[in-house]
Amino acid sequence: MDDTAASGTRTIRSFCRICTSVCGILVETDGDEVVKVRGDRDHPLSRGYTCPKGRSLPQMHHHPNRIERPLLKVDGELRPTSWDACLDDLGTRLRDIIDRHGPQAVGVFFGSGIGMDAAGYRMAQRLHAAIGTPAKFSPLTIDGTAKALISDLVGGSPALSGRPDYDNATFVLFVGSNPVVSHGHTVAMPNPTGTLRALRERAEVWVIDPRHTETARLASRHLAARPGADYAILAYLVREILRDGADREVIARSTQDSTVLAAAVEPFTLERAAQTADVSPDDLRDLLDAVRRAGRIAVETGTGVTMASSANVTQWLAWALMAITGSMNQPGGAWFHPGFGHQLEKAVLPISPAEGSFGPGPRSRPETQSFLGEWPCAVLADEINAGNIRAVLNLGGHLVTAFPDTERLVPALRDLELFATIEIIDNETTALSTHVLPTKDQLERADITLWDALLPRVAAQHTPAAVEPVGDRRSVWWVLAEIGRRLGHQLADTTSAEVTDETMLARITARARRPFADIAVEHWIEVPHEVPAPWVDAHVERMGGWRLAPRLLVDQLAALEPVESLVFTPRRQKRRLNSQLDHLGAVPEILLHPDDAAGAGVADSQPVTVRSASGAITGTARLDATLRRGVVSVPHGHQSANVNRLTCKDDLDLVTGMVRYGGIPVTIHPA
Repeated sequence: MDDTAASGTRTIRSFCRICTSVCGILVETDGDEVVKVRGDRDHPLSRGYTCPKGRSLPQMHHHPNRIERPLLKVDGELRPTSWDACLDDLGTRLRDIIDRHGPQAVGVFFGSGIGMDAAGYRMAQRLHAAIGTPAKFSPLTIDGTAKALISDLVGGSPALSGRPDYDNATFVLFVGSNPVVSHGHTVAMPNPTGTLRALRERAEVWVIDPRHTETARLASRHLAARPGADYAILAYLVREILRDGADREVIARSTQDSTVLAAAVEPFTLERAAQTADVSPDDLRDLLDAVRRAGRIAVETGTGVTMASSANVTQWLAWALMAITGSMNQPGGAWFHPGFGHQLEKAVLPISPAEGSFGPGPRSRPETQSFLGEWPCAVLADEINAGNIRAVLNLGGHLVTAFPDTERLVPALRDLELFATIEIIDNETTALSTHVLPTKDQLERADITLWDALLPRVAAQHTPAAVEPVGDRRSVWWVLAEIGRRLGHQLADTTSAEVTDETMLARITARARRPFADIAVEHWIEVPHEVPAPWVDAHVERMGGWRLAPRLLVDQLAALEPVESLVFTPRRQKRRLNSQLDHLGAVPEILLHPDDAAGAGVADSQPVTVRSASGAITGTARLDATLRRGVVSVPHGHQSANVNRLTCKDDLDLVTGMVRYGGIPVTIHPA
């Protein structure tokens, strides 16, 4: 759809790439001005739904602090320059660092800024491989390792991307997930309120969360568990279902180590689970009865789980509960996305080692390891301070608000010989950079869905560019290919006018289910999927069954102890996505239960300071009686009230490298 009126106004059919829900949008333009973004009612997935973030794309495009030309730091000051001058200087300095210290002296961060740019992300992968550095970082070790870890350990492949079968579910349990605000975690949920209301009409929906969230308000029941103690509830359910309610045929045919699992959860009686999670025993009995009634169940977790110290165990027990109830790869339970581009059903998935897909970590932190080829973000400052990393290519990330232990990270970034950042709007991270590379925003480039396995359907979609790029912005793929060329790598033809965003996208989709030309013409293409999927059953059979009791997870469960002091937890906001969208005006309100606030002498709307063992932040107190006592909730991603100042690089999970963001003991004080 590209309707052009006589006045020069146009309406372009597109899709939003702020988050993985990729809702269909209509972009109204008048010349170079983006006038309005609204929902596309004809979009098969979102059907006219948009959120405040998507509707703010015109404000993002016309942001007063948008970057239009390359910036090069000279005498401590960033100054506008040409692409040739900026890239020549970057390439010369990067080549010199590699020659002197080897490729391992270069760190590469795959940030969210290119995470939704299909051509840009693929070129980033090629550049990283060409440089040959092991120092790869991404948001995986900031908020997402648990899900990939459990796919790897329990499912035998990190490619297994499970999600609830919302179309057929009769029981869904959300643990630490608030999709009304977040639109899902690693599984997208466009139009979450409509989806949950439709689900509620035919299914029981339970929510475990320290706060009576927007999602909990739409649910059948809500349990306000102690942060980081969700695992105790799941362990109790697994214990009882193994005793009465498990699918014995499925356990015998499609699982392994069920007796080891039973022994691991045996201590989690009703009394212990209720005490650990600080919830009513009657509520736990009701939850158990609901699981037994349903038979097949679906469990979905979010950042409330994955950013806590108990993340691995909680995610494991969620999978174990679905496995023993015969809910894996079954209607009404969890189904596994085959990918539109990857077509996993045509491949024989390699079976991961039982001990996990780990490798050597950084020299400065020998106790850590790499996971799926990535280093923990928490070690970056250590590697810089040790002289091991001397250059960082920051590909679309806001490191100051995204990385843990801000107090140590910022001075380390200042000490780098080279710090190049791809960005579209000035922020605290670009101010620290030696080179700032302005690239096209999502309205300025053609694109396709990159992370198709995160969609709730097996589909792909395409958008043309809605407007011409402002200033001298370039495509991410072009910028990275030019860096590669200056290092001696021919990654793409950057000189021919025939090589465009569209031709790069065509190359990416060369092996997809449908040709790029079809996707570009139809904008949205969807294919059916099977549940149960034979390719999943074949993989599980080759593996010998779902691994119900990986040793490292059993050991982690035995070592967990609840934190009973006042604790901090992060949360998401409707008008913000991590460190993006400052222009929407979301403020970092610090939610407190009225009783906790009164005990500390803090009043509603008063400035309040939150202190941990690592640092302190100050924000505005907001008293919320729907938050359980003993919890301080602060949204993550803000420069003011930056929650990373409360974290510590040493307080991490040595298995995955995830720093603990949830359940951190804190104190509160009037500011």
